Amino acid sequence: MSDVAAGVRAHLRAHFARAGSIGEPGVASVTFVGVEPIDVLRFGPDSRGVSHYVSVGGSRHWAQHPLSGDEGTPAEVVISLRTGAHLPGLARSVSVIAAAPAVEGLVLTPDALVDLGQPLWHGAPFTAVLLIPSGIASLDGIDFLGAAPVTPTEAAWLRLKGTDAMRTAWQQDGVDILDPGRKASTPNG
Repeated sequence: MSDVAAGVRAHLRAHFARAGSIGEPGVASVTFVGVEPIDVLRFGPDSRGVSHYVSVGGSRHWAQHPLSGDEGTPAEVVISLRTGAHLPGLARSVSVIAAAPAVEGLVLTPDALVDLGQPLWHGAPFTAVLLIPSGIASLDGIDFLGAAPVTPTEAAWLRLKGTDAMRTAWQQDGVDILDPGRKASTPNG
């Protein structure tokens, strides 16, 4: 394990310990051709009943946007859900998103839509994520981006109307983005 990965792990343990998630996280490791393995740590459930799936290793690579030239920053991905249940396939999805800069040249930034085109976990109605602030402080230039699961309908709405309109629709519909069993928002206009 690299010094950077060890530092990220220690940072995450301290963050989640302060949030009430005590103990060692569960770990899954996913390997992609040509990319070092990416681990996904599962913290929780915490005192609010939320489990957090966090990549470690995605920050080794970051991409530059091919059109604008904007360079992303090193980032790890966090999916937080109100569940104590194991969600088969979710760790792989987290690692796919975290590896996207190295594998596909995708720039991970807040408000970016990342569409996997398949369920985020077995049986999930969500096939994409909207990258949002995670609430985890940056560490030595590494950002921790939250990833809010979105349905195909919501992904289409995001492409058409943008993130502010989606957030407004979620608020108007009383959507809890931490609920893995939630229904799709029904945006108007």
